[in-house]
Amino acid sequence: MFLEERRNKILDYLDKYERVSVTYLATAFEVTKETIRSDLNELALQGLVQRCHGGAIILRRSLQATLITETGDNFEVLLQRLSNQRKNHLVQDKGKNMQGKVCILGSFNVDIVAKVERFPKGGESLLALGSTLGPGGKGANQATAASLAGTKVHFVAKVGKDQFSQFAFDHLSSSKIHSFTLYQSDTEPTGNAIIYVSQQDGENMIAIYSGANTTITDEEVAAITTDLSDANVLLVQLENNFDATLNTIKLAKTLDIQVILNPAPYSSDALACLEYIDIITPNETEASLLSGIEITDLASAKEAALRIVGLGAKRVIITMGSRGALILDGSQFQHIPAFPAFSVDTTGAGDAFNGALAAAIAKGQTIAQAATYAAAFASLAVEREGASNMPQHQQVMTRLSQR
Repeated sequence: MFLEERRNKILDYLDKYERVSVTYLATAFEVTKETIRSDLNELALQGLVQRCHGGAIILRRSLQATLITETGDNFEVLLQRLSNQRKNHLVQDKGKNMQGKVCILGSFNVDIVAKVERFPKGGESLLALGSTLGPGGKGANQATAASLAGTKVHFVAKVGKDQFSQFAFDHLSSSKIHSFTLYQSDTEPTGNAIIYVSQQDGENMIAIYSGANTTITDEEVAAITTDLSDANVLLVQLENNFDATLNTIKLAKTLDIQVILNPAPYSSDALACLEYIDIITPNETEASLLSGIEITDLASAKEAALRIVGLGAKRVIITMGSRGALILDGSQFQHIPAFPAFSVDTTGAGDAFNGALAAAIAKGQTIAQAATYAAAFASLAVEREGASNMPQHQQVMTRLSQR
């Protein structure tokens, strides 16, 4: 067995059981204890494990892509191989408790937020009332939401090799997110967003530079197979390069994992992957663009949802802000009213909803139960400043009980 292969298998074991002894690994791999100690020391240097007396415990948090297994095959060959192996995979995992894990491929951005009394007009300069610099990106926000909603989360993203890459690592390491794979780009900087938040009504204007988020490779997608294979749900958005997103979706479907697509920011590329999607969650604007039907009320939202299903989607949830959310599941509509909230900052409302929805689906809730939970979660999120400032699960349960 090659050295890299053995170390990947050690990580796979630790990801499942969280701790391991040198003696066990030496016996399992039929190598000396000194060889295993060398493996664990190298993994510790890479920030993936923490050494302890006689063994190691998992950290699984790295800024590197050094443990990618090079197969020499293209991505379609990998999918074919997995498809051929799927029956055996399912038999081996039968009865295994896989409930409560969400894998999220998404963006990490650095958000630069300026609070303004009102939005500036063209050519106008305004003095900001305050500014902050913090973590953002739809992927990172949704991973934070899903983890605070009470499920295990593995987050996959890509940053640059700049001053913000360590910022990303430190944020994710200190968060509630269970584990993450954080690749680095040699050519693009860490993604960033410039955000204005109006103090009149909490509404926002955002300009995003995606940077490293759009440089994820086929090999990097293939390398997350192990982390994806025991998830209940894959949640993706459209802030990464579409090829990587589509390949991850196809990988999830090959592994029989539910896929939720939040088609934001809107791109017509979303139409190309509808056949692989279990739940799509557009807001009113995105649903209008997907369907070609302008949404002005609940009736037009129903028309748009039917059109999106006609294009290949299985189930649709249209988020409608203060008007709640509309679900189309099969031929059945259900309207989830919005929870009353005092809006302070709506920047992360959609991310809060999607992360909480994925967590609830992963824990076995029905789509209506999950959307109701997500609506309560989002109502609490908009009462806080900052897109990544999410509520705790118990706060959501209290709001649900007050309905």
